[in-house]
Amino acid sequence: MIKLFEPHISNDEIRATTSVLKSKFWASGSGINKVDDFEKSFTKYTGTKSTVAVNSGSAALHLALSLFDIKNKEVLVPSLTFVSTVHSIIQNGAKPVFVEVDPVTLCIDINDIKKKISKKTGAIIPVHFGGMPANIKDLKILSLEYKIPIIEDAAHACGSSFNNKKIGSHSDIVCFSFHPVKNLSMPVGGSICLNKNHLKFKKILNSKRWCGITNRNGFHYDVDKMGWNYYMNEISAAIGLVQLKKLNKLNKIRTNIAEKYFKKLNIENESKMSFTKDCSYHLYWIRVKKRKEFMKKMESKGIQTGIHYSPVHSLTLYKKNSIKLPITEKIGREIVSIPIHPNLSEMDTDKIISTINNF
Repeated sequence: MIKLFEPHISNDEIRATTSVLKSKFWASGSGINKVDDFEKSFTKYTGTKSTVAVNSGSAALHLALSLFDIKNKEVLVPSLTFVSTVHSIIQNGAKPVFVEVDPVTLCIDINDIKKKISKKTGAIIPVHFGGMPANIKDLKILSLEYKIPIIEDAAHACGSSFNNKKIGSHSDIVCFSFHPVKNLSMPVGGSICLNKNHLKFKKILNSKRWCGITNRNGFHYDVDKMGWNYYMNEISAAIGLVQLKKLNKLNKIRTNIAEKYFKKLNIENESKMSFTKDCSYHLYWIRVKKRKEFMKKMESKGIQTGIHYSPVHSLTLYKKNSIKLPITEKIGREIVSIPIHPNLSEMDTDKIISTINNF
């Protein structure tokens, strides 16, 4: 079976994991040792001011939004995203306002933002869908005009770039995921990259990721704010340090596969993910009208496929918003993810292309 996702590992990750296991120091809420090393390395890689490592992309989004006073305000967010993006808004007492996506990039649509932004808006969360960078330039213009923060959901975009700068270095706050299927893989992990008020925000987040603990002195500490058990463990950080060293190389493999798909799939350009070297290609999507039949055929040929995602506003918890997003809904009915990861051989990608072209 050709897997839809698969982490790329070598003896380096095994040695790093074994070293941590043998050390018997596996985790600390204070974020020392390998976690601290990873934060410094990721800060350098992304060109950001500072990084706070956490245990998931969901935790990163929850904590990032908690830095701002958004209770009872609205947060603009695309509906075509993983549901945790929207959950983070609810967790912080705000209301999600769903925005259409650009049908070419599947990132948040700037024109629809302009229609829905208002005095009630407390923040905007653009999602770099599949690793394709959203239009950060226009988003920053809106951020300055309305004096609201941009919190980028870069769960798919580790290694992507915008205007020759790595994603992570542009907005106030950028959240990453290091789930095992992501471009930079860990057993569990995520991070928050900080650019504005980074020293202040890092201090707050270091406390919040460890149950609100602050002013620790030996066995004595204080808690002056709500926090959660969101810190990263040493095993994840050790693996992350290895993965980070080869991230550009692995992303280059993904980019080459994406270019091959774009050139050789006999699908209209608007129905397949476009090609740019700025994208890290966590996903490669196509749009298929007979999706169920198509996915069944791919499975019969030993090729895994997936759906990313069911639009969040169509899910039971969020249906009460009664909003209509015709572009997103159409894409949601047709979108299919096909395999793209560094373990794919040329024979694998040739089989994927021929199977799709013969459908």
